[in-house]
Amino acid sequence: MENQIKVLLAEDDKNLGTILKAYLDAKGLPTTLCSDGSEALEKFKRDDFNFCILDVMMPVMDGFTLATEIRKMDKKVPMLFLTAKALQEDKLKGFELGADDYMTKPFSMEELLLRIKAIIRRSAEDTVKPTVFKVGRFTFDYNRQLLTLDNGEENKLTSKESELLRLLCENMNRVLDRSVALNKIWYDDSYFNARSMDVYITKLRKYFKPDPNVELMNVHGVGFKLVVNE
Repeated sequence: MENQIKVLLAEDDKNLGTILKAYLDAKGLPTTLCSDGSEALEKFKRDDFNFCILDVMMPVMDGFTLATEIRKMDKKVPMLFLTAKALQEDKLKGFELGADDYMTKPFSMEELLLRIKAIIRRSAEDTVKPTVFKVGRFTFDYNRQLLTLDNGEENKLTSKESELLRLLCENMNRVLDRSVALNKIWYDDSYFNARSMDVYITKLRKYFKPDPNVELMNVHGVGFKLVVNE
C-alpha cells in the first residue's frame, strides 16, 4: 500500500518543508512540496495525490481553507494537519473538516511517519469493510456520510461523526470500548479527545431520536452501545 502513496505537502516554512520532503521521499513516500495553500490546491487539481499533509498557518490560503477546497473534490483523501498552534478550537476545526490526524510543532519525524502509516493502514482496511448499515428505521451510508430515515429525511454527517457511527454499527448491540474508539479515530485517548467524542455521541443520539427503537447508550466506565430493539 505505502509504495502507492503520493503525498502533497503544503508547508510555508522552507527549511521544515525541505527536510520533511527529503525524509518522506527517503522512506518511500514520494512527496510534492508547496509553499502556500493556493499552490497546493493547484497541484492537487492537476495530479493524483492520495495523502495530504497541510500546515495550518500559510500565506495566500491557510490550511483550513485548503482542506475545505480539497474536500469538495475528494471526500476521502487522508489529511494530517501540522501547526504551531495548540488551541483546542483549532484541533476541533481541523477534525470537523475531515482531518485524520493533527500534529503540533515541533514534532518527531519518526512519530509523523508512524501516524502516516497508521492512517494508511486504516484507509486500506476501509476498502474491505461494509459501508452501508441498517439501523432501525435508518440507513447509514458511510461513504456518502449520510444517515437517512425511511421517510427520506437525510442528515449529512461530519467525518468524525461518520467514523464514530461506523464503529458503533460494526459493534451493534455490543459495547464499544471508549479507549478503542478514541485510539482508532483520534489516535489518542486523552481527556480532551474524550470530551470531544462525547460531543459527537450527543449529536448522533439526537439524529436517532425519530426512532424510539434505536438507543445510543452510555455504559458507565466502559464505553458506548448502539442498541436496536426489534
